[in-house]
Amino acid sequence: MDIVDAATRSRMMSGIKGKNTKPEVSIRKALHARGFRYRIHVNNLPGKPDLVLPKYSAVVFVHGCFWHGHSCRYFKIPQTRPDFWREKIRKNQLRDKKQESSLLAGGWRVLVVWECAVRSRNKEKFALVIDLIAEWLINGNENSQIDENECSMIESATILKESQPNI
Repeated sequence: MDIVDAATRSRMMSGIKGKNTKPEVSIRKALHARGFRYRIHVNNLPGKPDLVLPKYSAVVFVHGCFWHGHSCRYFKIPQTRPDFWREKIRKNQLRDKKQESSLLAGGWRVLVVWECAVRSRNKEKFALVIDLIAEWLINGNENSQIDENECSMIESATILKESQPNI
């Protein structure tokens, strides 16, 4: 049972953006500041990637953890109509895989940056995410993902490396 009426829920859901989200815009600004040039939401590519960098044959998707069913602390199936949400998210995931396969077949490299990786207000962590994206653009494999776990592992390794004495 929902805690708000249908009209209110409809108004709330219609306010959720699919383009130009805060994580997406912050990544775009940071990459632009580092000299990367890109196109956004290109219609003739599968999935209309959030960022397209033709020079690097790369596309970047910035996925919301809830809408794309990421297994992180920010994803939880709602208690209201759980079967509906499971099916909706499952279809989103299937569509994501199909679009990624089409892009790879077309010669594009695909990076998925999860919302949880950029959601932190920590400037150092955000800079690390941008470093990872830039490194992937220049030297990366066909496809990759960046989430909060990857950032935490790299951050820990960096701290450990810095604390080791030089021998």
